[in-house]
Amino acid sequence: MTKPSLPDLLHAAVSAVGGTERPGQVAMAEAVAEAIDDNSHRLIQAGTGTGKSLGYLVPALAHGERVVVATATLALQRQLVERDLPRTVDALHPQLRRRPLFAMLKGRSNYLCLHRLHEGAPQDEEDGLFDQFEAAAPTSKLGQDLLRMRDWADETETGDRDDLTPGVSDKAWSQISVSSRECLGATKCAYGAECFAEAARERAKLADVVVTNHALLAIDAIEGAPVLPQHEVLIVDEAHELVSRVTGVATGELTPGQVNRAVKRAAKLVDEKTADSLQTASETFERVMELALPGRLEQIPEDLGYALMSLRDAARNVISAIGATRDKSVQDEDAVRKQALAAVESIHGVAERITNGSEYDVVWYERHDRFGATLRVAPLSVSGLLREKLFEDRSVVLTSATLKLGGDFNGVAASLGLSPEGVEGDDVPVWQGLDVGSPFDYPKQGILYVAKHLATPGREGTRGDMMDELAELIEAAGGRTLGLFSSMRGAKAAAEELRGRLDNPILLQGEETLGELIKSFAADPKTCLFGTLSLWQGVDVPGPSCQLVVMDRIPFPRPDDPLMSARQKSVEEHGGNGFMAVAATHAALLMAQGAGRLVRASGDRGVVAVLDPRLATARYGSFLRATLPDFWYTTDRNQARRSLAAIDATAKADGK
Repeated sequence: MTKPSLPDLLHAAVSAVGGTERPGQVAMAEAVAEAIDDNSHRLIQAGTGTGKSLGYLVPALAHGERVVVATATLALQRQLVERDLPRTVDALHPQLRRRPLFAMLKGRSNYLCLHRLHEGAPQDEEDGLFDQFEAAAPTSKLGQDLLRMRDWADETETGDRDDLTPGVSDKAWSQISVSSRECLGATKCAYGAECFAEAARERAKLADVVVTNHALLAIDAIEGAPVLPQHEVLIVDEAHELVSRVTGVATGELTPGQVNRAVKRAAKLVDEKTADSLQTASETFERVMELALPGRLEQIPEDLGYALMSLRDAARNVISAIGATRDKSVQDEDAVRKQALAAVESIHGVAERITNGSEYDVVWYERHDRFGATLRVAPLSVSGLLREKLFEDRSVVLTSATLKLGGDFNGVAASLGLSPEGVEGDDVPVWQGLDVGSPFDYPKQGILYVAKHLATPGREGTRGDMMDELAELIEAAGGRTLGLFSSMRGAKAAAEELRGRLDNPILLQGEETLGELIKSFAADPKTCLFGTLSLWQGVDVPGPSCQLVVMDRIPFPRPDDPLMSARQKSVEEHGGNGFMAVAATHAALLMAQGAGRLVRASGDRGVVAVLDPRLATARYGSFLRATLPDFWYTTDRNQARRSLAAIDATAKADGK
């Protein structure tokens, strides 16, 4: 039998999802097929509208080897599993003569735990949260959520938290879920045969395509215990997010509250002397944390070092004691032991990591008005980890709409542990980069306007000239504005100011759920939506409701961000340009994502306005502009207003 051609398969898949075949999508599919055949690696930039999910799914399904697809967002995971994969599999079945299987796999804590549901969470005695299950009509939101989750447990087929609508708080979900460390294990658990997490793993073992998230991919790489099934091909979508997600998984933290909970859980299982030792260490740590000021700790202060060593040693003794004792009088003792062990092991691990002191770790304090101080430790870089763990024994394709920063792939490649393109070295994976472009005609569909006449933004204070400019642009656009701010404080200040000046409704992130805000924004062209980080990447509103995207300033990381500043300093110590490698690269990525909110369909028209003159005047401005879509560029404020007014008039003439 003749093997079906890739173009024929792609055509069938695109027709099945009601899409349009695009040259960039064809080029991408061919590149993915080559990477799989050659067991090589690709970085593929595919602009908005390319149809990149089919660009990698079709060659992956055609090849027949197991593929893991890792994404950053729940929205894309759902799109793949609920829409793209079912339709693609149906479309390819006649030509492939087989029906590839697919499955979703997440971390264990994302699934309902039947043991926790039926036997109750081993709680600290004063919490009594699960007593609310027994109440006839619990009045608290938590109690109502617990009852609703119990009803849901009887009907759900997946036990997946994301299938529970409306959702519940993390606190409520924690009552019916367990981490991998707390899990009893399928063979020891009375509910092992019915376990939702185990069922998801079994489905993944049988699947040809496993859809997961960056965090689980990171856990699989970092912790050494495989959680993903063996696979020959890895496709990382939304790959611009991978480094930050891996950093998040590799970050440890300690808080006094966390340590106190561990003390209470351990006290039920060990002798008084061992428990007292951990209690004393906990109190010492809490006293140190009460005085903690936010910022990086380049050297561990003596009092903190003593507190951490005491915690480490006491936690080690508790772990040994829990392993050596079993108390048959404690109901459901295995679950109590598992939860206590998980809590104490977490404390021991972070305390030991910080006291060991690695030049490759960054340690800092954070302080929250409500929750107090947190001690954090994170890797200075994850590039070595990714180079070693990600690219061995499989073909890897990384794709996103924003992988070329400043005009090439080398910045992203370096963050992944790869050499510059075309440079080969010992133990460094060889890769190729491909930019398949975008189906959109950016110079004709959009304008990049930089407000060169404004004052350079400072760190503090309201920018009166920026507010005037923003108000004029919104009036010219007739609303239709997505305002992307570098801080929540800036977004709030602009919303408060302009609500008093303009007739247009202004929505503010945090005043309603993100989904509801985006729905309201899309429904009314006169409306504006202001917000911060998640809006830079999470808004997909094609059409006349979003014809002006405003960035208040270049989104450099805060100068006092401990991890970013440490990474910048490290680059400088090794002879590089720390500002360009870290701060400018961070800003370029966010700006490219933000500018990408403007043109989401072939009929979209509009303006991206950057209210920070440095994009036009600073030496690094050309690097940042080279990362953005190829919009027509101007610094003429009158030109920007005239264009917005014309776009608004056209939309109104069309009844929009």
